[in-house]
Amino acid sequence: MSQAAKTVHILTLGCARNETDSDELAARLSNAGWQLVDDPSDASAVLVNTCGFVETAKADSIQTILQTADLKSDGVVKAVVAIGCMAERYGKELAAEIPDADAVLGFDEYENIGESLAKIVGGAKIESHVPIDRRLSTPKAPAERLIASSSSGDVIRLRLDSKPYAPLKIANGCDRRCTFCAIPAFRGSFVSRRPTDIIAEAVWLSERGVRELFLVSENTTSYGKDLGDMNLLEALLPALSSIEKIERIRVSYLQPAEMRPQLINAIVNTEKVVPYFDLSFQHAAPTILRKMRRFGGKQEFLELIASIRKVAPDAGIRSNFIVGFPGESEAELETLCEFINEAELDAIGIFGYSDEDGTEAFNFEEKLSEAEINRRVEYVTSLVDEVTNQKAESRIGTQVTVMIESDDDGYEGRADFQGPEVDGTCTLLTDRTLEIGEFVTGVVVSNDGADLIVEEIIN
Repeated sequence: MSQAAKTVHILTLGCARNETDSDELAARLSNAGWQLVDDPSDASAVLVNTCGFVETAKADSIQTILQTADLKSDGVVKAVVAIGCMAERYGKELAAEIPDADAVLGFDEYENIGESLAKIVGGAKIESHVPIDRRLSTPKAPAERLIASSSSGDVIRLRLDSKPYAPLKIANGCDRRCTFCAIPAFRGSFVSRRPTDIIAEAVWLSERGVRELFLVSENTTSYGKDLGDMNLLEALLPALSSIEKIERIRVSYLQPAEMRPQLINAIVNTEKVVPYFDLSFQHAAPTILRKMRRFGGKQEFLELIASIRKVAPDAGIRSNFIVGFPGESEAELETLCEFINEAELDAIGIFGYSDEDGTEAFNFEEKLSEAEINRRVEYVTSLVDEVTNQKAESRIGTQVTVMIESDDDGYEGRADFQGPEVDGTCTLLTDRTLEIGEFVTGVVVSNDGADLIVEEIIN
């Protein structure tokens, strides 16, 4: 291929973990001589990093592939390639359904993505990925898995944006067997990254304008268990905090059943780590949680929240919930609503149950109709809007530290208790000129739903 033909654009769908995968793909492509371009219509190849988590995400991925494939009609775009979670999960099946995609590649193709993409743009056909259960392909012994996840220590990442925060992946896969979730089957069993690799990448990010690290994985509370140290996360946080240019560290994807007092204390008391708890509750009725193969219930979850607020009264706490799970009764739905009322969470995501092939729940009886699931989602979402608005109102008059992320139409950013993308934001009122990535102290003066209006404190 000529150098002029080696231009590529990466479209990223889904979660923050996908963002780190796209950055890896960008680095591997750049190292192979590809030029990354901002506009997909200027690229000879477009990679669509798909999401395969729930039905709506899969629909978005398919729609994006189809829309991107339309760009081939202008003659500049030669190939549209599906990659990422949905491509890994469905492979040949996805390729058959979307013939407009020139290839459907799995995770194993990442290492040689530059060479593979060159072949595809040149007109060659690459066999579509054949899905496998990655739980069966990952070594089970901790020592073997450590070797399997080790690397040379080089940072294989190229940032595709210039945001002052960045996700930092600390592990891959999941060992839990929730009946509604297919992620372990296509992401594999849980494998922790070595602390030295994580720290090296954190330093690399700090040298490229990142001021906030957003630690991500499928299950962050499990970090270190396959390395023989369940307290490794508590040791990792101070090491990351010692990086000079990093000013804020946020931990995400916490399993309530694996929370422990020493981890709560590490998050609350480690310098630069913000008291932010992204807890995956999923429901509050014990009977539904057992059907999900999860632990706890309303009372245990309220006690966990109380233990966090005892040591960090202003902590940010968020969660996601599934509504309309097979067999969910009105009483169980009301238990969830009672919990949402009493928990006073800062941010809440509500998802209607959808069948995911390959999961245990796919074969459950007592399925609720789509109309009934939608009714319940609407009902609970209305409550969530009210509760999160009240929580935001309770922060009026409090002092916050905001990291500036946008100056497009006034200054906007996030406080310590607000995670990126999925939580509320802060609009900052100030007479000064501010820089992206700057941290500003202010007082909350009003709110607009979960979003806050903050006035800068001038000393």
